[in-house]
Amino acid sequence: MCSRPLLGKIFLFSLPIMATGILQLLYNASDIITLGQFASDNSAGAVGSTSSLINLITNLFLGLSVGACTAAARWIGAKNEERLDRVVHTAILVSLIGGVFLAVFGVLMARNLLLLMDVPQDSVLPLSTLYLQIYFAGMPFNLLYNFGSSLCRARGDSKYPLFFLCAAGVSNVGLNIFFVVVCKMDVAGVALGTVIAQVISSALVLTHLMRLKGHCKVSLRRLRLYKDALGDILRIGLPAGLQGCIFSLSNVVIQSSINSFGETAITANADAANIEGFVYTCMNAVSQACLTFTGQNFGARNKKNIDAVLLDSLLVVTAIGLAIGFTAFFAGTFFLSIYTKSDEVIRLGMERISVICTTYCLCGIMEVLVGSMRGIGHSVLPMLVSVGGVCGLRIVYIFTFFAAHRTLFNLYLSYPISWIVTILAHTVCLIFARRKEFRRMGAPVPAGSGAALPGGARAETAEDRAVQAGAGKTEPLAAAQGEDEQN
Repeated sequence: MCSRPLLGKIFLFSLPIMATGILQLLYNASDIITLGQFASDNSAGAVGSTSSLINLITNLFLGLSVGACTAAARWIGAKNEERLDRVVHTAILVSLIGGVFLAVFGVLMARNLLLLMDVPQDSVLPLSTLYLQIYFAGMPFNLLYNFGSSLCRARGDSKYPLFFLCAAGVSNVGLNIFFVVVCKMDVAGVALGTVIAQVISSALVLTHLMRLKGHCKVSLRRLRLYKDALGDILRIGLPAGLQGCIFSLSNVVIQSSINSFGETAITANADAANIEGFVYTCMNAVSQACLTFTGQNFGARNKKNIDAVLLDSLLVVTAIGLAIGFTAFFAGTFFLSIYTKSDEVIRLGMERISVICTTYCLCGIMEVLVGSMRGIGHSVLPMLVSVGGVCGLRIVYIFTFFAAHRTLFNLYLSYPISWIVTILAHTVCLIFARRKEFRRMGAPVPAGSGAALPGGARAETAEDRAVQAGAGKTEPLAAAQGEDEQN
């Protein structure tokens, strides 16, 4: 990741991440398709209406997996095996603790949270509640897979998580059909199939990490919360997770507005959002590649490569966003017919796709700018910009313009408008963040100064102290204490 040319490497590294994300989306898509074809549109809508709420609750911990990937990539680039080992074992334990917490919270609070979203109580609420409760019961396995796969990507391995998810995805589709068609379990069947598939994927990724002989090897006996490693993960991951939660909060507000249009609109929105999810996942894979490549080059103090990674990633994400977005638009009616047999649902679904998929490359550009900033150690700044530019603007839009002109088309316009504003803000912030970090890279680190390593952590080993004293070109970038407060 630290040697040129980078364009081809970024694209090839992104492909397995794209495929992995697509398979994860197929968990939810196969649930909705199975219910839409073999049960009812109400059941499909009940499952689809839970997506924004699931994201709202889980994004904090998924953001921490981003922090784990960034921290691990930096220490790999800096060639510091001891600090890398601490990050790896802290990350795995955090995933298990977070998973148990989310399982308990989700099972107990599912119905109350759905009521806050104005889910129709007679036909949709009981089904949505049951699906959520079973889904959250499997959350420890969900987080374990996501943290494990993020550690694989940090070491340059984006293929094995894909293989593991392939096995789980095939199992999920088969289990959905068995539980719904044969056992007549409706939403409970697809939820149970999803949980079993997550058990399979998490077991495979954990076994793989335990068998590794190089970077990111896991030993169950070493699982513990190392303070310095937890700080590395939280410094990047917590702002990323909070940003994801607030993003989802704005989507929950949008979902609540959609719920007011009735059951047909709920189902159409859920089906269209599933199709859009495949476009977003492909672009987000490039953002993850940008973050990982930037993180390793940041640890290796390679300024030129950091710039090259950003420009190449923007080129790749724009091309992918336009190609797949317009494909989804022109083939939208066909794709929607896979989810439902209702002409009205298809018509309303195309209304959403026509606005969002054709402009989705803007979201990809925004994500790459965020990935670049996080890769050089700035996570609070992009979080604040995204909260104001995306979430805040959408909420203001809904309660002003949309409130006066209540149509689904006007509601969906909030997406591209917020992306354009946020891209402009992120561009300005990235310029200043890049200058700040590049100045630090050019400054020598005096021997014995106790300067901070990446993430603000102090030297604790002889190797760390040697690195700080200027022992080689792989010296980690000195980062000022309190960087997040400055952001």
